[in-house]
Amino acid sequence: MENCIFCKIIKGEIPANKVFEDEHTLAFNDINPQAPVHILVIQREHYAGVHEIPGDSRDIIPQLFSTVTKVVVQEGLVEAGYRLVINFGKSSGQEVPHIHIHILAGRSMQWPPG
Repeated sequence: MENCIFCKIIKGEIPANKVFEDEHTLAFNDINPQAPVHILVIQREHYAGVHEIPGDSRDIIPQLFSTVTKVVVQEGLVEAGYRLVINFGKSSGQEVPHIHIHILAGRSMQWPPG
């Protein structure tokens, strides 16, 4: 998608503080952190939400969660805990219409979340 900030980060047009990347995904620090640790995990293919993933591309979700696993271990977040958030649409708080998982950690989280 031409105007997607995350697609521009993937292409290297916008800098990001990367913490992990592979051929399918990219993880980087959020520029507007909502917790002491706030990392975004994105898929290199552009889909606004889970419902847009075509049936023959269902490996996208396992790829995202594989990267989440690698990042939480790499960043030492497992012992203290972390929260994962996936939003879709404006009413959920999604600001960039590109599938992404928020990894939040480093503080006590409240419930319900919002």
